[in-house]
Amino acid sequence: MEQGLAGQRVCPGEKGGAATGPNPTDRGKAGTKRHVVVDGHGTPLGLTLSPANRHDSKMLAATLDAIPPVRRRRRPGGRPRRRPDKLHADKSYDHRFCRAECRSRGIIPRIARRGIEDSRRLGRHRWKVERTLAWMARFRRLTIRYERREDIHLAFTTLAAALICMRQIRRLC
Repeated sequence: MEQGLAGQRVCPGEKGGAATGPNPTDRGKAGTKRHVVVDGHGTPLGLTLSPANRHDSKMLAATLDAIPPVRRRRRPGGRPRRRPDKLHADKSYDHRFCRAECRSRGIIPRIARRGIEDSRRLGRHRWKVERTLAWMARFRRLTIRYERREDIHLAFTTLAAALICMRQIRRLC
């Protein structure tokens, strides 16, 4: 099973709240970033929230820990696999500690290298993550963050991920 990882910035309403920080791409307005791990079909596996001014690589460990264990057996009689096999990530995750975090969890990192690899090779997998973030952006409640409390915003984001999972299951049946 492959997975991808990406972050998306969300602009909050006027008041802001916890897990908001000055957005570097939106004139310093307070914002929240979603970090989502998806599988090969774009189904969200785990997500976390962070302030918009926090770098993506700092949230890698928390986002990987947000993935619930996979309960299928790898081969008959073997131990059940707890996490996906590979992680495809963009150049913002190209750090030694990110690769070490993946390897410590038994995940093979497929991270594009800054200044060496071209971004086009990563595009074969990245579009799945971007599509999932676009699906989340279609939920009006998540486009602009109206909630001041982080737990309520996380609950709405988790609900959106659950609805996306439900649609994926319905599409496959």
